[in-house]
Amino acid sequence: MVAVASDDRRLDLKGERHSEVPIAPQPGRSIKLASTAVIDHVVRPQSPGERLPRERQLAWSLAEVATDVVDVDEDVAEMVVNRVIDNAAVAAASLGRHPVAVARAQALANLRPRGATLLGLSDSTRVSPEWAAWANGVAVRELDFHDTFLAAEYAHPGDNIPPMIAVAQHMGSSGHDLVRAIATGYEVQVDLAKGISLHAHKIDHVAHLGPSVAAGLGTLLGLPTEVVFQAIGQALHLTTATRQSRKGEISSWKAYAPAFAGKTAVEAVDRAMRGESSPSPIYEGEDGVIAQLLDGPGASYVVPLPALGEPKRAILETFTKAYSAEYQAQAFIDLAFRLRQRLADLERVASITVHTSHHTHMVIGTGAGDPEKRDPRASRETLDHSLMYMLAVALEDGTWHHERSFAPSRASRPETVALWHKITTLEDPEWSRRYHVADPAQKAFGGRLVVVLDDGSVIEDEIAVADAHPLGAAPFTRAQYVEKFRTLAEDVVSKDEQDRFLSTAERLVDLAPDELVQLGFSARAELTDVSRLAAGIF
Repeated sequence: MVAVASDDRRLDLKGERHSEVPIAPQPGRSIKLASTAVIDHVVRPQSPGERLPRERQLAWSLAEVATDVVDVDEDVAEMVVNRVIDNAAVAAASLGRHPVAVARAQALANLRPRGATLLGLSDSTRVSPEWAAWANGVAVRELDFHDTFLAAEYAHPGDNIPPMIAVAQHMGSSGHDLVRAIATGYEVQVDLAKGISLHAHKIDHVAHLGPSVAAGLGTLLGLPTEVVFQAIGQALHLTTATRQSRKGEISSWKAYAPAFAGKTAVEAVDRAMRGESSPSPIYEGEDGVIAQLLDGPGASYVVPLPALGEPKRAILETFTKAYSAEYQAQAFIDLAFRLRQRLADLERVASITVHTSHHTHMVIGTGAGDPEKRDPRASRETLDHSLMYMLAVALEDGTWHHERSFAPSRASRPETVALWHKITTLEDPEWSRRYHVADPAQKAFGGRLVVVLDDGSVIEDEIAVADAHPLGAAPFTRAQYVEKFRTLAEDVVSKDEQDRFLSTAERLVDLAPDELVQLGFSARAELTDVSRLAAGIF
């Protein structure tokens, strides 16, 4: 491991400390904690007339993290492979869905001899890397079924992977370089999510994704800090949008938004490599993101970043999903399955109250105030952000499916609607505290259910984390990631092709540049056909 480098330029804004971070379990290993040297970057808007040197700007510090050449720890590399498999799994299940087909059609209008591959098609089909990032990003995100991180802001850091694979394939990078890049992307997005809340000001979480992809691509391509700094600024400037994509009648743009951020970051890096600059200071400027879109001119945030020379381990603080549903519903689906044993007759339920964190209550609970979350005619994207709906279905079915659980016929059953409308959520300060606490042993994304029956009797139970969480009852290991891929790829990808992809993915760190194009899979032709789609401009 490279020694921690001193950086006297940043001492007035940063202080070094050690942070305990959780390590996700691997086969044959128990959960443990590892100490990582962290520098707290204090970021605030500059005062009128003040000139903030770029070395004291957050974008520069992020670029320094990206350009700090540090080996990837073995457990981090293992988890990168897990998440590549996880992304492929959910992409396979979404290939035939309309938003994914549209994105694929747009990408196919940008064929390129030396380019990147599209999930579902053979590696003989190549498109421009930014369009591969777009199409594959939509496929990965469409079912809301890959990994998550929750802190001051929330994130799906697996969204970093499609643009990085696309650029790596196009540029002839090695598997080792790609693993380092993905580790950087996770590190930057997780650290930004720890320090800066976007949703508090109704800004969509992909505003942290644009900079993280740009940083990861800087690592991948070995770019100078100056170039990465400019790319991060452009990526942030262009990917800052409102949260309406996750509010009200949620549309397919929820799947497109991260793919747009990834595509935009690829283009930003390309411009920066050609010598173009970006708005600066992008975070701290008087008209910058913090002063105008977030907490305002008097704001101050603390973003924890690994000290120079320290390994990038943030991916181990993230967690994937066992169910195709917004992450904060994962634990409640598990709890609903457990409660079914004590609720033999759901018609006797008079009310169900969910005591949970502020964020869960406000985003997927009744605190959101969205009538769409009660509407059986709502879009799939809306239903997977309605805790009330998902609890009702989990209680009734005792199982979960990424398509059948959201089918219009399923959502419109009278008994489901009746149960669904008996469920409300409330914020509980203790669950809010545990949502934000730094101690991984205390951090929780669940809550307590109080079920009142028609005779006034009460059934209560609670859950802190989902079973699949690293600290849950059945943590995901490599075997579960592989099983998830095989389950979701069944009837989509042939058994031989599944085997080939998994073998390639598990050798990721050792893949030669000419082997990276194999980091995908071919699917049944009828699932990837775009000929019947409506025509667009190109």
